[in-house]
Amino acid sequence: MKLDKLRNELADLDRRLLLLAKERQDLSHEIGRFKLETGLGTRDYHQEAQVVERGRAIATELGLSPRIAEELLLVLIRSSLTVQEQDRVTATGDGSGKHVLVIGGAGKMGLWMAHFLASQGYRVEIADPEGPVEGFDSLADWRDSTLDHDIIVVAAPLRISNDILMALAERRPSGLVFDVGSLKSPLREGLQALTNKGVRVASVHPMFGPTTELLSGRHVIFINLGSHDAVAQAREIFSPTMATLLEMDLENHDRLIAYVLGLSHALNVIFLTALADSGETAPRLANISSTTFDAQLDVAGSVARDNPYLYFEIQTLNDYGAQSLDALVAAVERFLSVVKSGDMEGFRELMEQGESYFSDLR
Repeated sequence: MKLDKLRNELADLDRRLLLLAKERQDLSHEIGRFKLETGLGTRDYHQEAQVVERGRAIATELGLSPRIAEELLLVLIRSSLTVQEQDRVTATGDGSGKHVLVIGGAGKMGLWMAHFLASQGYRVEIADPEGPVEGFDSLADWRDSTLDHDIIVVAAPLRISNDILMALAERRPSGLVFDVGSLKSPLREGLQALTNKGVRVASVHPMFGPTTELLSGRHVIFINLGSHDAVAQAREIFSPTMATLLEMDLENHDRLIAYVLGLSHALNVIFLTALADSGETAPRLANISSTTFDAQLDVAGSVARDNPYLYFEIQTLNDYGAQSLDALVAAVERFLSVVKSGDMEGFRELMEQGESYFSDLR
């Protein structure tokens, strides 16, 4: 059939496109090695912009939509940056000969940390009752360990992390200890106990999920608990990446996280709850969806598919969580008042207030 023949030709073109993508990625490895040898940074925003603009111009000459060229090249650029970042982490990581214990390493973020540290040459051991984990030395209970590790990472659920930190303090490990919890106030007692025992301890919050590959544009927050050496050593682990590394105190971290995570999670759960309670079916809404609705649904859907226990902890265990939720309720009440009263000027002010708030990001 003619249709089958045409589809076979498309399949052949797809394969050739992927072979070219592989060839491009191999060149990216070479470029990454050159940058590393010559001390150049991994990312060059000017060069990326030139690549995209050149692609848009070529697409126009060929009678293609410039948007196709831009979207395709942005995907390829992201792939190139990912392999170059991973190469840099592997080449410059300072883990050779050093031993790491990841408590909770069978969990999603714990496993991400285990792989990330292993890529830098660290010998990683995982302690998790959900283990063993393929590719790593494992034990079910961290308390059975000698704790003679150079680094101990606590990546357990928040509800038990403080008890783990308290117990670690009693053992006084000689290596660096840090957690990767989303909140810090629930861990305050355990972190302070480690500090009081003279343990080198810091607190770290990677501001991304366990499926993240490229850290460019991502943030990693470090909490200084009094040991500058501990913070410096923890920062060194992430320094080969393109992530932005930030330091702040514990109280400021949780106050800001109440809005960055707590408020954004709450908005998405409320959005989905309102849809579920509306009486309208999801397929019916999807059939007439708009660009804004689709974008919001994508974000809310990713939240709904995530770990409800983690999200519940973020809402309930943050000492500052009530502030962001009170602000949300107040904003909804203000919005309702403006809409129900038909206050066009008030509605305009709401939207202009939002635009003004984000003006500093431009």
